[in-house]
Amino acid sequence: MNWLLVIAGAAVGAPLRYLTDRAVQSRHDSVFPWGTFTVNIAGCLVLGLLTGAVAAGAADSHLRLLIGTGLCGALTTYSTFSYETLRLTETGAGRYALANVAGSLVAGLGAVFLGVTIAEAVWA
Repeated sequence: MNWLLVIAGAAVGAPLRYLTDRAVQSRHDSVFPWGTFTVNIAGCLVLGLLTGAVAAGAADSHLRLLIGTGLCGALTTYSTFSYETLRLTETGAGRYALANVAGSLVAGLGAVFLGVTIAEAVWA
């Protein structure tokens, strides 16, 4: 039955990723992959909030499967991040590629820590 929770979360996360990516990217006239960057950072924040909620006892394993594994797993995308970084490098936009890697790591880690901190403040 747990796999149904993962499927339900992914059924929301995948289209949300696509729609968010397209909406964000359409607003930027840049080769930088702002859409993928946005969904990945948002997913880190949501996962941080969920992790903090689970640690505080405010969320259970079912919610972790639905939101953490399903929604965040489908919302975030390491493969697209990798592909877009490679394409930036291949097209001579090495600085954008470096900014994508460094920015994604720093902002992603920052977002997950922020999420955990907020959850701990709310549910502690």
